[in-house]
Amino acid sequence: MLFSFLNKKAKSKLGIDISSSAIKVLELSFHQGVYRVENYAIEALPPGLVVEKNITDTEGLANVIQQAVKKSGTTLKNAAVAVASSSVITRVIQQDASLSEDEIEIQIRLEAEQYIPYPIDEVKIDFVVRGASEDQSDRVDVLLVACRSELVDLRSDALIIAGLVPQVIDVESYAVERVVDLMASSLSGSVNQMIALVDVGANTTTLYILLEGSVIYSIEQTFGGRQLTDEIQRRYGLSFEESGFAKKRGGLPEDYESEVLAPFKEALVQQIIRSLQFFFSSSQYNHVDSIILAGGSSVIPGLPGMVQDKVGAITQLVDPFMDMTIGSSINAEQLREDAPALVIACGLALRSFE
Repeated sequence: MLFSFLNKKAKSKLGIDISSSAIKVLELSFHQGVYRVENYAIEALPPGLVVEKNITDTEGLANVIQQAVKKSGTTLKNAAVAVASSSVITRVIQQDASLSEDEIEIQIRLEAEQYIPYPIDEVKIDFVVRGASEDQSDRVDVLLVACRSELVDLRSDALIIAGLVPQVIDVESYAVERVVDLMASSLSGSVNQMIALVDVGANTTTLYILLEGSVIYSIEQTFGGRQLTDEIQRRYGLSFEESGFAKKRGGLPEDYESEVLAPFKEALVQQIIRSLQFFFSSSQYNHVDSIILAGGSSVIPGLPGMVQDKVGAITQLVDPFMDMTIGSSINAEQLREDAPALVIACGLALRSFE
């Protein structure tokens, strides 16, 4: 079955990022060449509903999605969500240039088993024709994308139960590409350089390497802001909820900065360095030109400077909304604070305008 990983039908869609710790909902509009943030919300997920990006309780997840949508104030029903890049198989294959798209689809169905290491009836696939092959004038390059059906269906089912229409199931790396392209004018250096985007989530840190605007490598490490929350909870005898609130709003004892936060920052920087080393060791590259920090746990004061000092590449905090206007109902200061956590949601919402 073909699915809409690469569907380019333009229609307003909510970007809904389903992570292990929160649901992020974002609605954008586009008028006279300017994007506008119309509505957004972030709703925390109870532990256990999504584990390592795998949905374990569809109805429970749907309830939280419904709450987030209501909280955002949006009236849109069409939605785009994403599966993790690590869950997706992509291949560039060649097909006869004389074939129509319908004929290419038939051919891909016949040939898919040689590219996908799963039974063909257990996957969703999609494709897009990229253009003529460089080395064969009578062939075209076709990007094939495949994902286990279960991962797609669980996300689709959660949206439907929440009262939404799952119009697009995307891939997180494609959402990242759109945001980096959107930010091209504000990035240090050129978007055509080697850019590392580091998404520091609650439980995982994901490194995306982009070259000329396309993700060429990604890796997930099991490390994130949850480790800091757990250490606050352990050290100061707070509940998990109290620890998370204190981490964001302050009010912790004087030794927090030196005894808890500083070691966490050092460990996070080492995780970033380790991920970069994995990339360098598996490719012909040995440096990145710039680093973009994203994710809810990337907003720790001083982290960009610390990464820049250790890695030696210009480092900045992501803000996909810096050149956008903002709806009157949105708290601009809160949006700036939340912006790093909304990268995937933003990349998904941008599907409305393709």
